Amino acid sequence: MTTATPPVPTRTFVPAELNPADWARVEPLYQTLLDRAINSAGELHQWLLDLSELSAVMSEYGSRRNIEKSCHTDDVEIEKAFLHFLENIRPKIQPLFFELQKKYLASSYHTQLDELKTVGGVGKYALLTREWRTEVDIFRTENVPLQTQIAKLTSEYDKINGAMLVSYRGQQYTLQQAARFLEEPDRTTRQEVWELTANRRLESRDAIDTIFESQLKLREQVARNAGFKNFRDYSWKSMMRFDYAPDHCMRFADAIESEVMPLVKELNTRRTRDLELTRLRPWDLAVDPRNRAPLKPFAPDRCEDLVSRCQMIFDRISSELGSDFSHLKPGRNLDLDSRKAKRGGGYQSSLEEIREPFIFMNAAGLQRDVETLLHEGGHAFHYLAARSEPLIFLRHAPIEFCEVASMSMELMGADHFDVFYPQPEDANRARATLLEGIIRILPWIATVDGFQHWLYTHPGHSRAERYAAWLNILGRFSDPSIDFAGHEAARETRWHAQLHLFHHPFYYIEYGIAQLGALQLWLQFRLDRTKALNHYRAALQLGGTRPLPELFQAAGIQFDFSEDILRPLMREVRETLAKVET
Repeated sequence: MTTATPPVPTRTFVPAELNPADWARVEPLYQTLLDRAINSAGELHQWLLDLSELSAVMSEYGSRRNIEKSCHTDDVEIEKAFLHFLENIRPKIQPLFFELQKKYLASSYHTQLDELKTVGGVGKYALLTREWRTEVDIFRTENVPLQTQIAKLTSEYDKINGAMLVSYRGQQYTLQQAARFLEEPDRTTRQEVWELTANRRLESRDAIDTIFESQLKLREQVARNAGFKNFRDYSWKSMMRFDYAPDHCMRFADAIESEVMPLVKELNTRRTRDLELTRLRPWDLAVDPRNRAPLKPFAPDRCEDLVSRCQMIFDRISSELGSDFSHLKPGRNLDLDSRKAKRGGGYQSSLEEIREPFIFMNAAGLQRDVETLLHEGGHAFHYLAARSEPLIFLRHAPIEFCEVASMSMELMGADHFDVFYPQPEDANRARATLLEGIIRILPWIATVDGFQHWLYTHPGHSRAERYAAWLNILGRFSDPSIDFAGHEAARETRWHAQLHLFHHPFYYIEYGIAQLGALQLWLQFRLDRTKALNHYRAALQLGGTRPLPELFQAAGIQFDFSEDILRPLMREVRETLAKVET
């Protein structure tokens, strides 16, 4: 069943002409819901539907302001509109929504809403109750302005990154565009560009450190206000991590060190030999290990080719997925090219009122761009599959499963890289790049996650202590054979480019947990494509109506990120990598 053409949403509670930027018009709608009498389970259900409609309208307005700001970090009017929402609308919604959550929890009828029970599990309204009770427990009015300040600092970080350009051989490049030179066989070119980008980041070192230190202090205060001894404990609860604890993350890091780091060192030893080097330098890690010319899946100025060829991949995997992707249009649902004043990274944003996804990325003609669009396409498919859920509060799965949806699509799509590379040798190179990337990303995930655990369990630390902690954790998950001599400052500030640390603290371990789920689904896909796709779509359609372990179960995979799961998956990746490299 395709999910691409839903009925056009019709407002029944929110006036069609409402301007979400006009608080004088918005506030009475929240107040109406607060004042409404609820005398039955049916009335409570309608109340939830009305609140969902209002939340969708306001969510989409905020998402659009953020998308515009991401695409045009130097546009004064766009920034003004974004800051107006950030400072004058969202902070006023939060305390009212808190009161609405309390109203729901205080109603005796909320226990009567659950008719859909899962075997051995809980119904979707019980999940909503659990999450809202958690949010009510940690909400503090005094934290609203602090969270606004944090978001403004994040916007400043984006502006700094959006302004980063380098000049090379008479032409200016964004850092994303310049990255393609790191795949060039000529080592001098790679070194020159790597040093240019590293030095450009270092120019903003103090400014970024200052922003981050301000964010740290504000987050620590948020945690204290809510009664937590540190921001990690606060984050665990605010992120609804009901199914695993910090100790699980520490054990996952241990497993990565023991099961993945030997593979990373093996890859680096082979790379050193194949490149005929005595030692690897940081500019030697992205080039083809056999020093072949870089893969060029599409021209840097031809994002339409990226879209059309990924369309072919989705069509081949599943006609339903192909149909879904065909409805995503540039401008309306896609902004993909890299350009000046555009923030870095990539993401999928949900436009909740029209119930459509939006994909943002910085394509520069690299193989990684293909993987990114497949990845964000997976997120889009997830949203499209679950958007029929009437309540916005139950459409979104936990992030740990959302990333299974996206990472699985990268692996499934790899079978069809021939649409970008007619020569089998090049298609296999692209597959090898993806698999090698999985091996290499897991230690980086452990590094970033471990750093965050340290950051937020050591409140009040100094800048020097922070850098020492970073280097200690990085050393645990790095291959010492890679020589950073003369570029020590670039190594110790590598975390400055990790957007998650600034935008979404503690959101990174999810990639590792989900990667193991995606690999399990990939193995299932290799054995029985139809069965795997049925599991995939069935799990996506559940949205956020089931607990995290049950979502994994619906996909036919285990919610487990222990060494027992990691070891055989790494063995499969290693063996498959050896086959595609021949």
